[in-house]
Amino acid sequence: MSHYQGQPRLYSYPACSTCRKALVWLNQQGIEVELLEITTQPPSLQELEAGLQQLGRSRLFNTSGQSYRALGAAVVKALSDSEALQALAADGKLIKRPFLISAAGRISTGFNPQEWASLLS
Repeated sequence: MSHYQGQPRLYSYPACSTCRKALVWLNQQGIEVELLEITTQPPSLQELEAGLQQLGRSRLFNTSGQSYRALGAAVVKALSDSEALQALAADGKLIKRPFLISAAGRISTGFNPQEWASLLS
């Protein structure tokens, strides 16, 4: 994951209150990130694959979002890992956000200040 050297990458959604909280926290910590809009520039298949390996499927899906409800939990559960990754890559709204990739390539979804502090230190 050598192309992560340097700045952490944050996939965020402007209308998401959790994402806004995360951005405020990053600002307070003085941590700069490359900020990407998750719906127009979702994480790449490789980044999602890394997330799947590090976190498991349950932490990748935005289970409270409209896209997820439209697909249905049973359908998502029936997807193979590769189908799940394709679905996530095709629709940023399916991805649990914010989606953070540390400079070292470690991934976190959702906003947990303690987890982020250790990932970004």
